[in-house]
Amino acid sequence: MDYLDTLSHFASSLDYSKLEPQVQDQVGWILADTVAAMVAGSAEPELRAIAKRQPACTPHHSAQLVGLGQKSTPEAAAFINGTSGTFLEMDEGNRFSRGHPAVHVIPAALALSQERTVTAENFLAGMVVGYEVGSRLGAASQLRGAMHPHGTWGTLGAAAACGRVTGLDDCDMRQTINISASLTTATSKQTMLEGGLVRNVYAGLSNRNGLLALNLAECGFNGERDGPSSLLGKIISESFQTEAVTQGLGHDWHLMRNYFKLHSCCRYNHGTLDAIDLMAAAQRLPQVSDIERIEVVTYHLAAELNDPAPNNTLAAKFSVPFAVATRIVNNSSALSSFTWDQVRNPAVLALAQKVTVSHDPAMSARLPMERPAKVTLYLKDGSQRVGEAGVNRGDDASPYTRSELRDKFMSLTGRVWPLAHCEKLLQATLDLAHLKTPLQGWTELLAHPAQ
Repeated sequence: MDYLDTLSHFASSLDYSKLEPQVQDQVGWILADTVAAMVAGSAEPELRAIAKRQPACTPHHSAQLVGLGQKSTPEAAAFINGTSGTFLEMDEGNRFSRGHPAVHVIPAALALSQERTVTAENFLAGMVVGYEVGSRLGAASQLRGAMHPHGTWGTLGAAAACGRVTGLDDCDMRQTINISASLTTATSKQTMLEGGLVRNVYAGLSNRNGLLALNLAECGFNGERDGPSSLLGKIISESFQTEAVTQGLGHDWHLMRNYFKLHSCCRYNHGTLDAIDLMAAAQRLPQVSDIERIEVVTYHLAAELNDPAPNNTLAAKFSVPFAVATRIVNNSSALSSFTWDQVRNPAVLALAQKVTVSHDPAMSARLPMERPAKVTLYLKDGSQRVGEAGVNRGDDASPYTRSELRDKFMSLTGRVWPLAHCEKLLQATLDLAHLKTPLQGWTELLAHPAQ
């Protein structure tokens, strides 16, 4: 019995009802956070434009395009919801897998669950399975430096999620995962650095292709004997530790060690922004006119985000100089600080030009337990302000409060829906995770039209 047999058995046999209450509670918040990101992303004009091109569907065979008040095929819903969930860079992630497991699996599991009218227990089991399978495969490998993690191992997580939703046995689950290993995309990190919006569809493709892998397996298609090892050990990554995939499987939950985001930008910016927040908490930040220059020292992944003049809102979310500048100018790192208005804001752009970013190898050595940064403000009067961060806020070692996550949910969903409906949906989502709400009742709330 090899690692993939063990992983497949776990995926096919997970009993959601037997998970500990604190695990179910975490599932609820991850689901709520991901749904909120999808709803908020659905308001973006590019997302609405591509959603209008998806095929209409009969009520007997349809899945919800969340936040849009319309339905389509399961394949289209998996794609659109996965895409919208990454548009604003507000979805949860996992520092060990170095990516975003939930948004790669929930849209596929949701679309399939609506198509096949399964129970809440099956849907939630699929979500947990998909998260653990995807995140563990990601953590056990080291993607090539030029690749974006979206659209890679998340496809295998989505396939496993779909397999669990439908109740596949061990053998068929392994086959579905093997097939999905041949359905990943050749992603490029450069798209995020340049603001290429095509990057936002990577998670959508993972969800759609994970669903496709299940359909192919059900039709008799097969894959390699060990597709994950080929994909992660030879093609997109040359380092794949199979023993790490199953270590702690079934009790050391990756989803319990995730992170949530309040800064509306790439996670690699968060150490820098946390450092500025700590600086501001100790003493009021200086006026922009008093700043001579700003120096950021951080780990290598963050140091790559050094463009001071991003060409659109996506590129702005992957720019340390812009994030620093908009945080100081607007006294916020929320969604409103990464809009087109701010990308064109002369005060933000002028301050971003004063920001330098450098790599400290000693900081890189602290990954993944910490994502450190040191920010120094050099003022025109010759004085300095210094802020440092290690563990990022939102990690399990420094978590946001449930009240902060609730506020985030209300803020994001409030872009599309009235306050009363947002409150009702949040409570229903948390109840669903404890099997206190039927799946159909919850999905009906997702069908609320945009205001």
